[in-house]
Amino acid sequence: MSSPRYRWAAPGDVNAFFGLMLDNVMNLVILAGILVFVYGFPEPLVYTRMFPGTALGVMFGDLVYTWLAFRLARREGRSDVTAMPLGLDAPSTIGMAFTVLGPAFVSAKTRMPPAEAGMVAWQVGMACMILIGIFKLAMSFLGGLIQRVVPQAGLLGSIAGVGLALMGCLQLGDILAEPIVGMLSLGLIFWALVARLRLPFRTPGVLASVAVGAAVYYGLGALGLLSKPLVAPLIEFPLGLPLPTLGFLKGMPLALTQYLPMAVPFAILTVVGGINVTESARLAGDDYKTRSILLTEAVATVVAGLCGGVSQTTPYIGHPAYKAMGGRAAYTLACGLFIGLGGMLGYLPLLVRVLPLACLAPILVFVGFDIVSQSFHETPRNHAPAVCFAMLPSVAQLLLIVLDKANPL
Repeated sequence: MSSPRYRWAAPGDVNAFFGLMLDNVMNLVILAGILVFVYGFPEPLVYTRMFPGTALGVMFGDLVYTWLAFRLARREGRSDVTAMPLGLDAPSTIGMAFTVLGPAFVSAKTRMPPAEAGMVAWQVGMACMILIGIFKLAMSFLGGLIQRVVPQAGLLGSIAGVGLALMGCLQLGDILAEPIVGMLSLGLIFWALVARLRLPFRTPGVLASVAVGAAVYYGLGALGLLSKPLVAPLIEFPLGLPLPTLGFLKGMPLALTQYLPMAVPFAILTVVGGINVTESARLAGDDYKTRSILLTEAVATVVAGLCGGVSQTTPYIGHPAYKAMGGRAAYTLACGLFIGLGGMLGYLPLLVRVLPLACLAPILVFVGFDIVSQSFHETPRNHAPAVCFAMLPSVAQLLLIVLDKANPL
């Protein structure tokens, strides 16, 4: 009897694509906002040097994860395998901006013009990415051992903390900054993805949430009803190719002597997170090899760093949510190509300028809730205190991020 043919594309891939794609776009919105509006980085440097390489890392990782889904489906003879989602790591995107790129720029600006200071910070960021990638390469061979030794409550509890604190509480601030837009978008997400009620014309819930939220945002802005005056976004497509560069060598001395202690914890975070999400995917029915997942994210980080990227990639913790949406492998394929080409062709910077955070944040809140729910459902009831304890480091990290935002300089 022949194995069922792998249905790598399904209707659920549409919702999953928009969820994963907009998650990545939101991280780029945050990165650009911190660098340009908090620290005053030159926009061309961010959009034509940092974005293309960063997006290339996402494209590389998502394409490999798509292939891994095909391989798993063929190995197990299944038709319902969901690809592991990969994208920019939100905690380290924020953390690298506040603890490495921003401080390096401020320090260099005391000795040179802003344009040159931006180049120095960019080179330091690339060097940190290379170091993070090398560390993750070494750790990828220990992932399976850690997964076997560490109890499930510890693995799932730590990503539950990320879901609650960094994907829930942190994004709630963006929702409440424009409450009408944010709560409307959040309501549509809950309607379509939590209650599983059908929207008119079978519109995907994630797409409806963003489209309606953005329309209301600009409508209220035109009437002067937003909390801040509406500033019309600049419509342009800054082109940039993610060409390999040795510029990271110039930033390596500073990275090694001043910023390595800040960079390494972010590498550890994604290694542990990669182990956790592999366990999460296994419980959802897709038994990926931990080494393959970790090795892919490590190589993707190195590729991004060599080509100008400043934010590392990581397997996302929303695999069960994307599987529940009905996603297969088409969503990671489409997302990888969309993000990668967008960094080169300039439409990602346009999306960063056009889409308000208030209509993107509810997507992360939903994924965060799903992660927390799975963590408690999949562990024995008497292990619940261990799950709660494992969540505390992420809560502490949330406090550090809030404090850094309050006093970034």
